[in-house]
Amino acid sequence: MAKLLIFDWDGTLCDSLSQIASCVRSSAEDQGLAPPSFSDIREIVGLGLTESFCRLFPGLTKGQIILMCSAYSRHFVEADRTPAPFFEGALGVLEDLKSKGYFLAVATGKSRVGLNRTLKARGMINFFHGSRCADETAGKPNPLMLNQLLSEFNVLPGDAIMVGDTEYDLAMAVSAGVSSIGVSYGAHCPSRFDKYHPLGCIDKLIEINYYINQ
Repeated sequence: MAKLLIFDWDGTLCDSLSQIASCVRSSAEDQGLAPPSFSDIREIVGLGLTESFCRLFPGLTKGQIILMCSAYSRHFVEADRTPAPFFEGALGVLEDLKSKGYFLAVATGKSRVGLNRTLKARGMINFFHGSRCADETAGKPNPLMLNQLLSEFNVLPGDAIMVGDTEYDLAMAVSAGVSSIGVSYGAHCPSRFDKYHPLGCIDKLIEINYYINQ
């Protein structure tokens, strides 16, 4: 039975993909670049900001990437004045899991400032037992953030589960020796998860209970 449940944020708990896409496109326009398509932006959700822009705009210099990151942060802070909502039922599921004694953590491609801002806006700054962000450790799919969380809670890989909506989440879990659960409603098509052998793929977060109790 799992002891530590680790959740991706954007596209898994939070319905923020359209917000992210809008900010990426606005950042590109600020720099005189053609805005990427929504489908292209979905491909980079979950990665750290620098890597995301390197993939979307492979011809940019390091200085241009820095400008893009700065523009994105500016747009996202403005957009996040009204935080993107949780997916239906997600908060209730998290509260129920916490009441049952699970350790809950977040592993996200967001920055520490960004995650803390959105948690504070929801009155949840102390809700999760732990978290790791892309700008304070290695980004996905590198397993370092999962390894750090396992160490922090003194939990073996076999006693943890990673829940995410992208290949990067599931690949990270495989590299860390951690089981995973995919969600069908996020950035990546669920058919892409098969090669990572998740415990399952869920359509609503409440369905997590079927897998964590096995």
